[in-house]
Amino acid sequence: MTGGAQHRQAEAGARYDVLHTDCPARDVVDHVTSRWGVWVLISLRSNDLRFYELRQSIQGISEKMLAQTLRALVQDGLVWREVEPTTPPQVTYGLTEFGRDVGEPLTELFDRITRRLSPRGAG
Repeated sequence: MTGGAQHRQAEAGARYDVLHTDCPARDVVDHVTSRWGVWVLISLRSNDLRFYELRQSIQGISEKMLAQTLRALVQDGLVWREVEPTTPPQVTYGLTEFGRDVGEPLTELFDRITRRLSPRGAG
């Protein structure tokens, strides 16, 4: 696994003050909780996906925003990226161990929310 700088430091036992603006872990939290970061992590929870499959799975995201979000999550060590040298190149994304660990509570939160909502059209 290729971990981001924040993940390697956390493994070394470093403690972070995420409420401080200079905290390196704050960037990771910002990327995970960004408008699209949560949906990328949830979309990759079960399967590795190619870029176009990931874009199709997240309705409303533009190609540009998906690329930016993925770049940040790869840099943070949450998502891995594999490029197959074909024409055109096929790029596949998946969750690292760190990404699965971070994504698990997000998936639980998503599942809890959807269990509590009424079905559309009811009520």
